[in-house]
Amino acid sequence: MDGIIGRENEIERLNKAVDSQHAEFVALYGRRRVGKTFLINQLFSNRFAFKMTGVIEGSLKDQFTAFADAMSDFGFDMSDQPTDWMSAFIMLKNALKDIVGNGERCIVFIDELPAMDVENSNVTGAIGYFWNNWASLQDNMLLIVCGSATSWMISNVIDSKGGLHDRITVEMPVRPFTLHEVENYLDSRQFLWDRQMIAQAYMVFGGIPYYLSLLDNTESFVQNVDRLFFSRASQMRREFRRLFHTLYKKPEKYIEIVKELGKSRKGMTRGQLAKSLKCDNNGHLGNRLEALVHCDLVRRNVVREKEIKLKDSIYQLCDFFCLFYLTFIDRAEVEDQYWSHHINTPEINTWMGLAYERLCMAHISQIKQALRIDAISTLNYSWRSKYSEPAAQIDIIIERADRIVNICEIKYSQDEYDLTKEEYYKICQRKNAFIRETALRHVPWLTMITTEGVKRGKYSEMIQSQVVLDDLFL
Repeated sequence: MDGIIGRENEIERLNKAVDSQHAEFVALYGRRRVGKTFLINQLFSNRFAFKMTGVIEGSLKDQFTAFADAMSDFGFDMSDQPTDWMSAFIMLKNALKDIVGNGERCIVFIDELPAMDVENSNVTGAIGYFWNNWASLQDNMLLIVCGSATSWMISNVIDSKGGLHDRITVEMPVRPFTLHEVENYLDSRQFLWDRQMIAQAYMVFGGIPYYLSLLDNTESFVQNVDRLFFSRASQMRREFRRLFHTLYKKPEKYIEIVKELGKSRKGMTRGQLAKSLKCDNNGHLGNRLEALVHCDLVRRNVVREKEIKLKDSIYQLCDFFCLFYLTFIDRAEVEDQYWSHHINTPEINTWMGLAYERLCMAHISQIKQALRIDAISTLNYSWRSKYSEPAAQIDIIIERADRIVNICEIKYSQDEYDLTKEEYYKICQRKNAFIRETALRHVPWLTMITTEGVKRGKYSEMIQSQVVLDDLFL
């Protein structure tokens, strides 16, 4: 559709829900700024029978005022303002009866639902009553609820043990853009950046549409970073805390976890994280980590020993914006043109190498497509040695059903990567340690994932397969 970049799968599922001959209850969730509200507004524009948005960090009175205002906007009589959510949704039911009777699809959109759950107001109980006792019986009803507080949405709506238990007919996580979608987005806004620059933009902003909308196509990538992060009027300096205050009602503990993970290049187990945070390795820590995983801020990599182990999973900060913020912004004040003055310094080059690893891990499906193994069943994970010193680690392992295992080494460079004898033998040592410790009987294939490919030479011939930056745009 015009105005929407990507989201083909989401649009198909939403259109199927619209065309359904039965009542449908859709739950969308995803991190702040990922484009959930934009998608629904663009897709349905003037077709809403009712739409309201919860007030972020608003009081219960604020929520009821927003509800009454939305009712008035849609032409419903609001001579009486509700004092609880049960009466509010009864008012909504009575207001919608005539519209439902017309036979057309009755689309109700409630945005930022988690914000409406304040002061034990039991908004989910009221929505459950609204759906179970009336809306679900109307074949032309389409109820859409949406929220950035992903863990709240999953606990209270998707996996509800109360009135909404097993009521959602369409569960839809909205994920960040892929590199392909970011390229299409920037092309639609007349950016003339090459793929190296687009990849660098992804490594700073991730695939978050709102962040990308702040970029100016009359400026270079470097100028954009200086303006958005390092200038005195920077728009992104306060975004880190806003992000967590939107996602979690008590964000401080989540911020502590993310900051600790941000210090670790290779990630941490739950036990290592608890020790570093000086906290108990208990259910509270586990629940917070799960909430961060649900919000696409943290990735959980399973561990392969002689068998797959979930309990020793490695947690890794995977949100590009957070990684950039914690590396360069969350410290003492820096100069206004810091990025342009420090480009190509060891500090920035080290960050680029780390961010490129994260970029590749976020595009495993594209890597599999480039290797022509996307039709083969695979298990993907990182690996860390328990016995070698220093501990050997492999960025990406692709264990295949055809008894081959791709052992992937990721290297970021501006030009072709020169694989030296020393580096090749390090890769072989890691490969041998992996095979020895896991006792995996697959055929190991060394795979180099670089930006511009491996420079032809004696040791490049020892690599079984290669993936380059262009492949990540598939």
